[in-house]
Amino acid sequence: MMSEVYFAGLRADRQTENIPSKIHRLFEKARLGSTFTKGDLVAVKTHLGEPGNTTFLRPQFVSAVVDMIRKDGGKPFLTDSNTLYLGGRSNAVDHLNAAVRHGFTYPVVDAPVIIADGLLGKDEVEVEVGLKHCRTVKFGTAAYHASSIMVVSHFKGHLMTGFGGALKNLGMGFGSRAGKLEMHKLAHPAVDEEVCTGCGTCARSCPRSAIDVRGKASIDSVRCIGCGECWVACPSDAIGPEDPQSLIEIQEKIVEYCYGILKGKEGRVGYMTFVVDVTPHCDCPGWSDRPVVPDVGILASLDPVAIDQAAADLFNNSKGLEGTALGHNLAPGEDKIRALVDMDWTAQLRYAEELGLGSRTYKLIEI
Repeated sequence: MMSEVYFAGLRADRQTENIPSKIHRLFEKARLGSTFTKGDLVAVKTHLGEPGNTTFLRPQFVSAVVDMIRKDGGKPFLTDSNTLYLGGRSNAVDHLNAAVRHGFTYPVVDAPVIIADGLLGKDEVEVEVGLKHCRTVKFGTAAYHASSIMVVSHFKGHLMTGFGGALKNLGMGFGSRAGKLEMHKLAHPAVDEEVCTGCGTCARSCPRSAIDVRGKASIDSVRCIGCGECWVACPSDAIGPEDPQSLIEIQEKIVEYCYGILKGKEGRVGYMTFVVDVTPHCDCPGWSDRPVVPDVGILASLDPVAIDQAAADLFNNSKGLEGTALGHNLAPGEDKIRALVDMDWTAQLRYAEELGLGSRTYKLIEI
């Protein structure tokens, strides 16, 4: 079945064409208001920004979504779960402070922030799924108890999944600390000693002190939790997956987490994805690389698979920017996701479609 994905480009020559106005129209056209009723508690799942990163979604964009939820009678709150790695969002106190510093607070956004899995990432529910990789999934209680969820995502590259979109935002994002550990545990990194310079950046980034540097870096596979921080941090690209198959499995585990989070919320979840500031890495590092394509636009849908497929297609069909991490496949239509990370990034979409979460076949409707 073909799903509808609504799209708004970013050109504007009048106030009625500004981005908040386009967000409002997308919300209406995609019928995102149909996912909740008056008085419902609506979890607005978004990334609140790692300190030092500057390309997470602007709070003004999220505010426009919040305004539409309020207009339709919902009670929105912004939410995300704590991170697995060390940084500015590994506990609720630091996470909330980061959110405030980044503008996710009154009066910029007319909604409170609630950290989905509590103070230390242990406020979780466990939902049975009985799937290929996971018997159960563990995610933040706020996601479980919310009446509805609005998934507001920033499309960008990702070293472990090829790209991060709606599925990644929902599944990995809402995973509790134990859930994130389960999703990451097979993604162990390995060091290419011929490339490693022994600079020690990876060791300093490791939250478990699992890396020893004596001339070259070595990783203790017992202590390693597979978070990927060393992989992102390495300035020499000397660290990658020990087993490339693990990158397929982590994508599928994320999808299984989506399956569990969406269980019992059929028809109660909407999606909006911003294909802007498309950096080669996710929004979790404390820095931002240069975007690899010009800004594309905004998507809205009731189908997480269709919106991710559409976002990936729009990205790949864009002209790549020279002088960025996108070293090849610059021409429109070439696979830019694979140029950033040489992996099968379609695994998450295929598996999500197989599990009935949505369809990769879509109709793109420009407003």
